[in-house]
Amino acid sequence: MKTICAKGMESRALNDAIRAEDGDCRLTDCLGQRFLGAGMRNRSIEIDGVPGNALGAYLNGAEITVNGSTQDAVGDTMNDGLIAVRGSIGDAAGYAMRGGAIYVRDNAGYRAGIHMKEYKEKIPVMVIGGRAGSFLGEYQAGGVIIVLGLEAGKDRGDRIVGDFPCAGMHGGRVYLRGTCEGIAFPPQVTARGADERDMAALRPYVERYAALFGADAEAILASPFTLVTPDSSNPYRRMYVEN
Repeated sequence: MKTICAKGMESRALNDAIRAEDGDCRLTDCLGQRFLGAGMRNRSIEIDGVPGNALGAYLNGAEITVNGSTQDAVGDTMNDGLIAVRGSIGDAAGYAMRGGAIYVRDNAGYRAGIHMKEYKEKIPVMVIGGRAGSFLGEYQAGGVIIVLGLEAGKDRGDRIVGDFPCAGMHGGRVYLRGTCEGIAFPPQVTARGADERDMAALRPYVERYAALFGADAEAILASPFTLVTPDSSNPYRRMYVEN
């Protein structure tokens, strides 16, 4: 694996250096460089430091591992591949994501999974180990979002998501660990306790999270989960128009 020291490099120069390598590479001393790995496929990129906005935008099959936290727009319009973050991510992660998977060990900012979509076998997945900010899954059209809330209650209260989760949601699934009492969901979605079939569908994602970050999958799955799905084919009217 080729090592590239990113210290002091401008975003374009660093991306050019990554693309000049035929195989896998590791970036050290990364600090704020944008669009790293954008559109890439068939390679592995490991990053030490804090990459800038749009990490893995339009990713098309590459695997990116970040040994730290990231800024905004991780996996923007991602098509395939894996982004694993051993820290937290900023706002708007997975915007318009249409395939692949984003796994976050800790927390996510606002609007994670906004406009997420799926088509046939292309089902994007986002798993957040900690908490998610407001507007989680806004206008979600497909895919799977999972929030585990493993640190909830320790320093930021008991709610694992912020305000207005699933606003405008009209497709896909959101799994939230716990009973989610006190969370106000919009009228166009149904929030219910996950049943045995739901938990079976959830298990592979939790097991992959545990494998990536050294967690205990069975302990996580021992908790109840809430499943949120859309219950209307026309959610926008119910949101914005008075009958």
